Amino acid sequence: MRKLLLTFLAGIFMMPAFAAFIGENDSTNTFLDSLEASFQYQTGDIQLGDDIGTLKVPKGFRYLDPKQAQFVIHDLWGNPGGDGTLGMIVPENMAITNDAWAFIITYDEMGYVKDDDADEIDYDEMLEEIQKEETAINEERVKEGYEAIHMVGWAAKPYYDADKKVLHWAKELQFGDSAEVEHTLNYNVRILGRKGVLVLNAVALVHELPDVQANIDPVLSSFTYADGKKYADFDPDVDEVAAWTIGGLVAGKVLAKAGFFAIILKNIKLIGLGIMALFTGIWKWVKRKTEPPTVRTFGGENNNDAPQA
Repeated sequence: MRKLLLTFLAGIFMMPAFAAFIGENDSTNTFLDSLEASFQYQTGDIQLGDDIGTLKVPKGFRYLDPKQAQFVIHDLWGNPGGDGTLGMIVPENMAITNDAWAFIITYDEMGYVKDDDADEIDYDEMLEEIQKEETAINEERVKEGYEAIHMVGWAAKPYYDADKKVLHWAKELQFGDSAEVEHTLNYNVRILGRKGVLVLNAVALVHELPDVQANIDPVLSSFTYADGKKYADFDPDVDEVAAWTIGGLVAGKVLAKAGFFAIILKNIKLIGLGIMALFTGIWKWVKRKTEPPTVRTFGGENNNDAPQA
């Protein structure tokens, strides 16, 4: 456990906060405040990836670069993966270490997505099909050690803006089979381009839907593809057409290969009890490090190593 914590604390973003925490040594809240202060948020225009386009950080949001975003997703929120992210935008009035929801940004170079089926999709029928496929999907998830995911319904029905080439919708999801756990909100935005789609996924809890919806308009218009990479720049003679259309994007099948966003994995929203359990463990470990070492006994044998939190 001590090696695990040392590895965790050795991260580039953890070390400044940890050092501050040792100095203050007051409470877990001090540590959380120090960790939050260590993040280097940005505003203004952000160039995404290898000249994919420009994100104009919406008013009321702050941007975290890919390295910091990966740290949040993997180390802080406890999810596998996180590589491949282009960063994340977080409401400026929320702390990523406490109560924040966020839009996580990726890019899928799947090809040019045809949108001629957009007006023909029956999303109620699609919901029924997604729910029917749950059993097979969940069998695989359970084999890999993850909880089952249940599609409760549309938190916001899919809508495609043909003029802006932007698709967005929200799923209400239940992790596991306990009715006592608050449902997870997965708000999806797809901005179509010449060679793929920019993906913004807002991961929150269902009660945060009004807050997400109140901020969705500036987010939808926050990104612009670079010259030559816009949807209108498509050249049928040289460009690849994606295997999926608008309906495929909403159904989510296209993301099954992505790993990171395959039905948002185990449960990307682990803020709350999960986060506090993590930092409580670190707090206990730090307190032991500031006290005189003692010899502890496990299973009848002497062991000078720190006990597990």
